[in-house]
Amino acid sequence: MDFAASDLSRFATDVLVAEGVPEADAALLADSLVTAELWGHASHGMLRLPWYVTRLRSGAMERTTAAEVVRDGGAVVVLEGGHGIGQVLTQRAVELGIDRARVHGISGVAIRNSGHFGTAAYFTRQAAEAGCIALLITNASPAMAPWGGQVKAIGTNPWSIAAPAGRHGVVVMDLANTAVARGKVYLAAERGEAIPEGWAATADGTPTTDPAEAIAGLILPMAGPKGYVISFMMDVLAGVLTGSSFGDGVAGPYDPDRRSGAGHLLITIDVSAVSDAAEFSARIEALVDQTRGGELAAWADEILVPGELEDRTRARLAAHGIPLAATTRDALATLGREARVALPAPLTPTGPEVLA
Repeated sequence: MDFAASDLSRFATDVLVAEGVPEADAALLADSLVTAELWGHASHGMLRLPWYVTRLRSGAMERTTAAEVVRDGGAVVVLEGGHGIGQVLTQRAVELGIDRARVHGISGVAIRNSGHFGTAAYFTRQAAEAGCIALLITNASPAMAPWGGQVKAIGTNPWSIAAPAGRHGVVVMDLANTAVARGKVYLAAERGEAIPEGWAATADGTPTTDPAEAIAGLILPMAGPKGYVISFMMDVLAGVLTGSSFGDGVAGPYDPDRRSGAGHLLITIDVSAVSDAAEFSARIEALVDQTRGGELAAWADEILVPGELEDRTRARLAAHGIPLAATTRDALATLGREARVALPAPLTPTGPEVLA
């Protein structure tokens, strides 16, 4: 069953408000989840709403988020997150990062003691749309073993880079340093599907296609040791440098009781401080055109640039509705009953239809 994005956003907002989250913060968190769905990343979408609510109820995540400036060096700012909602804290960092980059040409905003913020591209795209290039790094709970080890101690530690691309809009990458984002394994488990070979291993290192074994075991690094060392260094930047938790000290959003302690680092560059804005646009447009116009491989129909697939998926799902797995719908319906918020009716070709 497919649901209208606006209906899901309103539902998630109302549930969070019922849990005591201020409405503006609730709307931001809800929008981040629905946007992930629209981009085709259901692993970071509505299936996570029950996780966030559970953490709010346990006190692992604060309902009211206050970003306190604890260091201000002009171009570099450190925010204390107080274990608030990661999306709210990171939105504040984006706004602050753009403002400071306008003044200094480049800015760095570090966030300590935050919660998980969802998809990193949700935030870097905003900076790109404002004429900046942004790099956002975060750390996560242990998912992979260090290369040569067998105990998971290093997170997926995702990062995103986005840049304005003139008439092409925005180019953006958002990736974890594992073979797959762990949320995709949880999504496969929720849907009762096997995962591809090469994604994960059991706790003793045996390759597996069972998502439950993968969750209990190890997510494999991308590109072997390269993924491991990148993830390690991202933890240096997001965890160690910011004064947040790091390594096995970070708790994930699916952990109901533990403070996350996650750290984030946002670096923002004002394009106009480095290059004439029109010249930059012409150059990046030429790069995109050159890349798209390359000779196709035998297996390919076209060449896409980073972020283009998400843009296309968003246009399609915004028009036709967001599909939710049955298990996700059931979990949301339960959440709605607890919060006394009705789950929206799904869309049909002829109009709304009430769920049985």
